[in-house]
Amino acid sequence: MSGVQFDLPGKGALSTATGQGGGDESAAPLVARPLRAAFWIVTSLFLMWAIANNFNDILIKQFQKALQLTRLQSGLVQTAFYFGYFTIALPAGWAMRRVGYKNGVLIGLGLYALGAALFYPAAEVRQFGFFLVALYVIAAGLAFLETAANPLIATMGPGQTAAQRLNLAQSFNGLGASVAPFIGGALIFSGVEHGAQDLAAMTPSALEAWRSAEAHAVQGPYLGLAVIVLLLGWLVWRVPFPRLEEGGAERETATQPIWSVPHLRRAVLAQFFYVGAQVSVWSYFINFTQDVLGAGEKSAANYLGVSLFAFMIGRFVGTALLRFVGAPPLLSVYGIIGALLCGVAALTHGWLAVIALGMTSFFMSIMFPTIFALGIFGLGARAKKASAFIVMAIMGGALLPKVMGYIADKFDMSRGFIMPLLCFLFVAFYGFNWPKFIGQGISNYAKTQAGG
Repeated sequence: MSGVQFDLPGKGALSTATGQGGGDESAAPLVARPLRAAFWIVTSLFLMWAIANNFNDILIKQFQKALQLTRLQSGLVQTAFYFGYFTIALPAGWAMRRVGYKNGVLIGLGLYALGAALFYPAAEVRQFGFFLVALYVIAAGLAFLETAANPLIATMGPGQTAAQRLNLAQSFNGLGASVAPFIGGALIFSGVEHGAQDLAAMTPSALEAWRSAEAHAVQGPYLGLAVIVLLLGWLVWRVPFPRLEEGGAERETATQPIWSVPHLRRAVLAQFFYVGAQVSVWSYFINFTQDVLGAGEKSAANYLGVSLFAFMIGRFVGTALLRFVGAPPLLSVYGIIGALLCGVAALTHGWLAVIALGMTSFFMSIMFPTIFALGIFGLGARAKKASAFIVMAIMGGALLPKVMGYIADKFDMSRGFIMPLLCFLFVAFYGFNWPKFIGQGISNYAKTQAGG
């Protein structure tokens, strides 16, 4: 690809990816037999980082109460979190190439546990900035985990089943995402909410006591999370972990930057917009539900949990569909449906709006792993570096929720869903045009080889 090594796929691999036929490829094993134990260990990481990600949706509402924040200010929770992904993804990829996947996973779990433990002192001093630092450290750990786990899963079997394999592993990410609102809502939310008139009538000491109690509510859950992560790190350390070597034919010989690969460039953009849409929808789902239904915070958190349960089911359904439907067209259809559902949420009210918004989770389910698999398709040894760029695209989750928070404060929450609507349309555009991007890359690679 314009000087980039492109591991030209066989006809079967390209056909399966693009949905142009299958033949004997449907019998290809999902996971290589020697790597099955490692596959399930790495898959457990997907569940653990989903819990950290989706606890943020609880924190946004909790910090609005405990720290007296506006919706725009509370959106900094996601900004700090996804900024950690953005700044650490490339260093994580660099470190992984030097210390190996297993040590990279251990570093990621250590940072995850440290960040979770920092919630205890942050709650003691009740400083929003301290919480943001803790969230940044957690995200730094998750950047290591995702940079290692996604390419590991993608390479644990034949290339033509990479999207299906990633969707299966990400199904457990969906499981973590679906249980997080229920756990977080039960352990963090007190159910005690005060309107503006109630707060104005409270004495300074009563107000201080209430806000202090709300801030301290995060300590126990995050300490428990730190302990679980450390136990998982011990398990990873003890269990033999295969070292995946690149074969001689796959070693990197490119002289041009990997950014010249057409389908990778667009994958980074598609992932940026997808993650921005996902985080925006989930971050303000509780606020939106309370606005249009008048529901309490615990009930709203449970409704979010139902939506994320649909996300988990969508992952398993998507994994099954990918055996029969090409990844690019399925991604396009899901992107269009997600955009339509956001339009319904923006233009209607009551239960119809909440159900439409909740159903976007089902159609978001396959987007991250499918964009990832399509983005690194055919890159061989360069997939490690490519994966770091795609993980960096998670920065969309840091920036776009701020846009929604601004719109919510200035206008109303409903209008804000025009933003994820546009994001989903770009995802659909990427899926629809992926075969063309691949064709451009192969053509450029052939010209380079002929010229050489």
